[in-house]
Amino acid sequence: MFETMTQDEAAKNILKSVAEYHKAFMRKKEYVDGDRISYAARVFDEKEMINLVDSSLEFWLTSGRYTDEFEAKLAEYLSVRFCSLVNSGSSANLLAFMALTSPLLKERAIRRGDEVITVACGFPTTVAPIIQFGAIPVFVDVTIPQYNIDVTQLELAFSPKTKAVMIAHTLGNPFDLATVKAFCDKHRLWLIEDNCDALGSTYTLNGIEKKTGAIGDIGTSSFYPPHHMTMGEGGAVYTDNPLLNKIIRSMRDWGRDCVCPSGRDNVCGHRFDKQYGELPPGYDHKYVYSHFGYNLKATDMQAAIGVAQLEKFPSFVERRRMNYNRLLSGLKPVAHKIILPVPVENSNPSWFGFLMTCAEGVDRNALVRHIENSNIQTRALFAGNLTRHPCFDEMRNSGEGYRIVGNLTNTDRIMRDSFWIGVYPGMTEDMIDRMVRVIKDYILR
Repeated sequence: MFETMTQDEAAKNILKSVAEYHKAFMRKKEYVDGDRISYAARVFDEKEMINLVDSSLEFWLTSGRYTDEFEAKLAEYLSVRFCSLVNSGSSANLLAFMALTSPLLKERAIRRGDEVITVACGFPTTVAPIIQFGAIPVFVDVTIPQYNIDVTQLELAFSPKTKAVMIAHTLGNPFDLATVKAFCDKHRLWLIEDNCDALGSTYTLNGIEKKTGAIGDIGTSSFYPPHHMTMGEGGAVYTDNPLLNKIIRSMRDWGRDCVCPSGRDNVCGHRFDKQYGELPPGYDHKYVYSHFGYNLKATDMQAAIGVAQLEKFPSFVERRRMNYNRLLSGLKPVAHKIILPVPVENSNPSWFGFLMTCAEGVDRNALVRHIENSNIQTRALFAGNLTRHPCFDEMRNSGEGYRIVGNLTNTDRIMRDSFWIGVYPGMTEDMIDRMVRVIKDYILR
């Protein structure tokens, strides 16, 4: 059928068919009372599918024009200077941490044996890069019902070996950025904001409202399907610091010194006329390595989906806030039995989930089973207390490799008594109301 068409005409024909395919077969099924309510789901339309197919027709496969567009638009949304697309949020955290080990940072570089303040209550890949490198995570407790770092313990956690703070904004609720940032500035520490569960959240600092992830030295995002927006797999690392951006780009792209984008050579005009390290003069700069890096790039097909998602993203954030508020209002009559989440002061969260802690006398496991048996999906707050997991067995038995400040009392309570349900933008009011009804029926019966 394409014999009489130009390539552009054929592509337009294919993309028109993709839109028709979406309309015929991919429209979201209308919710019926009793249907399964998941904690998260993709929200998309024909634009994501058209972009995906458009990218695949080019068959560039690695990062390309859609990647450039996505990085520029996400940086603009966050009001940061630099953004690097990667293949997952976990890779984003790895890259953010490893950037701080670069010798280009001189005396501020993190070395093996240095300490990084963090929390045990969260997702493991916030902590894994610290341990894998050979630095020491220093765990402090969190607060309930904000579920973020207890900032009163920061000074207790500090030591001459402390080089950084690396923590997440829990389920979209920002941590106390004013206090953490002031602490980091006072002691000249790096701050990594794991923003994977909080894209779109804002925090007002010194009278200026800013997006979370853009306040510390480095921010990270995840675009895994349950997250605030998706490209299937994917993540991002962003910063305002030109040196950190240079290091991030180098480590993301095999550790190379060259900054030429994929498919282009000799952008600087000095590919063969300089000398690096102990290499012979004129060695091909495209194969000079200034870091021990990785290949953490995403594909342009993923970026193509992300570009379409970004167009919708502000509406996603507003819908999450609406769903959170409807849950909060509906569950207030049982707030004496389940502790409801509270936004951190000076913040406007882009909620990832609605986190609750059972009060004394309420069996979390029994309540969760009741909710799940009612065809509603629940989730624990990820690791609960990461230090109690099998991955810590060797370190726990040896007493080496990490440090705990005080007692992780609230962390352990969250592990025992907390759970959350979704607020993703595809949820309808009927779905929200059913979740409220199921929880209230159990609590009040």
